[in-house]
Amino acid sequence: MIKRIPLSALKVGMYITDLNNDWIPHNTRRKRGIIKKEETIEKIRQMGVHYVYIDTAKGLDTQDSEPAHEVDRRNEEKLEKAGELTPGTTKLVPVAEEFARAQQIHSQAQGLVGNLLNDVKLGTAIDVTPIHELADELQSSVLRNANALSCLGRIREKDNYLLEHSVNLSVLMSLFGRYRKLSSDALHQTIVGALLHDIGKVLTPDEILHKPGRLTREEFEVMKAHARHSRDILAATEGIGELSITTAAQHHERLDGSGYPEGLKGEEISVYGRMVAITDVYDAITSDRVYHRGMMPTQALKKLLEWSGDHLDPKLVREFIRCVGLYPIGSLVLLESGRLGAVIETNDEDQRLPVVRIMYDTKFRTYITVNTLDLSRPDNQDRIIRSVDPELYKIDVRKFLT
Repeated sequence: MIKRIPLSALKVGMYITDLNNDWIPHNTRRKRGIIKKEETIEKIRQMGVHYVYIDTAKGLDTQDSEPAHEVDRRNEEKLEKAGELTPGTTKLVPVAEEFARAQQIHSQAQGLVGNLLNDVKLGTAIDVTPIHELADELQSSVLRNANALSCLGRIREKDNYLLEHSVNLSVLMSLFGRYRKLSSDALHQTIVGALLHDIGKVLTPDEILHKPGRLTREEFEVMKAHARHSRDILAATEGIGELSITTAAQHHERLDGSGYPEGLKGEEISVYGRMVAITDVYDAITSDRVYHRGMMPTQALKKLLEWSGDHLDPKLVREFIRCVGLYPIGSLVLLESGRLGAVIETNDEDQRLPVVRIMYDTKFRTYITVNTLDLSRPDNQDRIIRSVDPELYKIDVRKFLT
C-alpha cells in the first residue's frame, strides 16, 4: 500500500515511491527506491522535505502513516472548499473575440523574452521600453478575457520551456494580481518581474540548464544561483522598478526557509514573492519537461494545498485556486454522460460549470464529433464528475484548446 509519512518516521529499509518535493524547481533527483543508509534520510531532510510517500509492499511500514488515497481525499475536500467562492472577475469580451489578439501578444512575448536572453548573453544593455509595453498588453488582454491567454499557456513544447514558462508565469501573475485587486502600478511591476524572473539562467552553463538526468549536488547549487543572477541583472537595469526586482528575486523562496537565494522565512518574503512562488510552482509542475511529465491542472492544485503552510502561503493558495477555478483551462474532465471534455473557458459565477470541448466517449472508448458545451446553460443536462488523466485515454488535450 502507498502511504504518506512524516520525514521523522522515515527509516532505513523503507521504499520511497515519491519524495513529494516537486515544489523544488529543477528537481531531477531519483524519487523511488529503498532507503539503505541514514545519510540518504539526512540529504532528504536538507532539501526541506516534510512528508514522503512509501510503498509498504516493498519495504518497512510504520504506524505513523496515512494511506495515500486518504491524503488525496482530504486534498479534494480542501480544493472544493477553496473553490466555493466565485472568482469575482468578469469577462469584457467573448474568448473567441480575444483569441486572435492573445495569440499575437503571446507570440510577441516569447520573441521579446528570447531577444532579452540573447542581449544579456552578449552583454548588451536591456531596452526596457518594449517590456513595459508588453506588460500593459498582457494586463489588458487578461482584463478583456483571461481565458484566451490561459489556453495558449497550456499549448507548449517541453523543448521551449524557458521561454514559455516565463510568458505563462506573467499571464498567471496578471490573472492573480487582478483577482487580488493590486494597484495598476503594482500589477504592472509584478508582471514585468514574472516575465523576467528567469533571466539569470543565461549565466547557467547549458550542460546544467538542459541536463536531462539528475543534477549532482554541486550542479544544483550552480542552478540555484540563477535567482540571484536575475535579481542582480534587473537591479542593474535602468527602468526596472523595485517591485519587479523583488518579484523575480523571491520566486524560489519558501515559507519554512528551505528556498533560495536568501532562505527567507514567512513574512520575510514579500506578498509578491509569495504570490509568484505559487504561480511558479503551479506552472512548473503542470508542464512537460525532459525529466518528468506534467500533472493535470486539478491534481496540481491539490498539491499546492498539500504543500501549503510548510512551503507556500495557504491563504494565497486558496485565493489562487478561486482565481484559476476548480477546473483550470486545459483540464480534461469526465462528464456524467461518460464523455470527456477539455476545459476551454472558466465560469465567472460557478466554478463547477465551465465551458468544455467534448471529444471522446469513454463508454465506447472512441473519439466523437468535437463540439463545445457550456455547462452553465439552463438546457444542459450534463455535469462534471471529476478531472481525469489524459494519459489514460491517450488524449493530447492541447489539440482541443483552440
